[in-house]
Amino acid sequence: MNLNNIQPAAGSTFNSKRIGRGQGSGKGGTSTKGHKGQKSRAGYSQKIGFEGGQMPLQRRLPKFGFKNVNRKEFRAINLDSIQTLIENKSITGDITKEVLVANGLATKNELVKIMGRGELKSAVSISADKFTKSAEELISKAGGKAITL
Repeated sequence: MNLNNIQPAAGSTFNSKRIGRGQGSGKGGTSTKGHKGQKSRAGYSQKIGFEGGQMPLQRRLPKFGFKNVNRKEFRAINLDSIQTLIENKSITGDITKEVLVANGLATKNELVKIMGRGELKSAVSISADKFTKSAEELISKAGGKAITL
């Protein structure tokens, strides 16, 4: 067997319909588009969600909820992930936002919130935008400081 005599499996390929190539093709005339009407014309494109004039689904269903424009999104970082970085010696000394960004826990434009999952064994001062009560308690219990920016 060579590359020049490889063929597809029998029945796996077929010729496509040649639409609109005359009456002899069997698909001439209306080119499989039926007779007359908007959909048979050139340049037809239907709006997304158009239901033939029937009231569309997105207009039949009631509106609900709202988007709060003043909402602040925080990147949640748990104490156990900080502790693993301390154990791996990725973090030494005080933990600031720049240190968290450098270790890939947040991006530079995100607001950071320290959550209280896990346990903190080393006494470090952590500065972040927000802390949960449980996180503050665990940090102070370990002998560190929780500094809110």
